[in-house]
Amino acid sequence: MHKLLRSDIAPATPADDGDRYRAPALDKGLDILELLADQPDGLTRGEIVKALDRGPSEIYRMLERLVARQYVVRSLAGDRYSLSLKMFDLAHRYPPTSRLVAHALPIMDRFVRDAEQSCHLGVYDRGNVQIIAQVSSPSASSLMVRPGTRVNLLDTGSGQVLLACEADERRGRMVAEHVALDGEVQIPPSELETMLETIRTAGYRQRESLQYFGVIDISCPILGPHGYALAVLTTPYIRRIDRHPAPSLDRARELMLQAARDLSLVATVV
Repeated sequence: MHKLLRSDIAPATPADDGDRYRAPALDKGLDILELLADQPDGLTRGEIVKALDRGPSEIYRMLERLVARQYVVRSLAGDRYSLSLKMFDLAHRYPPTSRLVAHALPIMDRFVRDAEQSCHLGVYDRGNVQIIAQVSSPSASSLMVRPGTRVNLLDTGSGQVLLACEADERRGRMVAEHVALDGEVQIPPSELETMLETIRTAGYRQRESLQYFGVIDISCPILGPHGYALAVLTTPYIRRIDRHPAPSLDRARELMLQAARDLSLVATVV
C-alpha cells in the first residue's frame, strides 16, 4: 500500500487570497475525504491521524460527523473508514450529469440511426439505476424507457453492468443500499456473482430481458479514467421478422460497443 504522508495532500498556498478566509474544520473534513479517495480498502482511525498529522480527538470528531452525514462509512468490523457513494451521487445530480447527457445524445442519435434500435443511458442512484437520457428508434415501433425512470439494480442489464464494473467494496455497498422495485426477479447471490464475472470478462452484457419477452438487452459500461463505470448505455434489441433489412443483433452489439467507447473517451473529461 502506498505510504501515507501528509505531503501527499497539497497544502493551501500561503500567498493564496483564499487563505485569508480559512475554515479549519472544513479543511480537516476535506483532508479526510481527499485522503480516503485514494484508499479503496479504507483506513483505520490511527492511519488517518498519522497521515494527516493531526490530533486523535479532532480526527475522531470529524470522522463521526462524516459518518453521520453518510460521506464516510465504517467497515462491518467498525475499525476501518472509507468513502461512501454519497459524493458520487451528488456529482451526478446536476452539472456533471447534464454535461454527460449533452455529450451522450449525439452519440446515442448516431447509434439509433445505424442500429435502428432505441437506447437509454443510466447511472447508479441510491441503490438502483436512474435513466437520465433516452433516444427512440427511427423505426415505427420500439421499446423506450423514459428519462427519470428508476430500474432495478440486480436484474437488469444496466444495473448488472454498473455492478460488474465497480470495485469490490463499492459493489458491496451498492448491493447493501439496494431496495427492490416493482417486479424484481430474484437472483441468488452466487448466480449474480457468476453473471457479473461474465460481464467483466466480456466487457458488456447481452442477454434476454428479464422484464419483456422478445427483447435482448445489450448493455455497455461508460468507463471513467480509473476504469470504473460512470454510466451504462443499453439498447433493448427487438428483432424484426418482416422483410425489412434491419441490422442484425451482432451488428447492433458492434455499434453499441463503439458508442460506449466513444462516450467513455468523452466521460473522462466531463
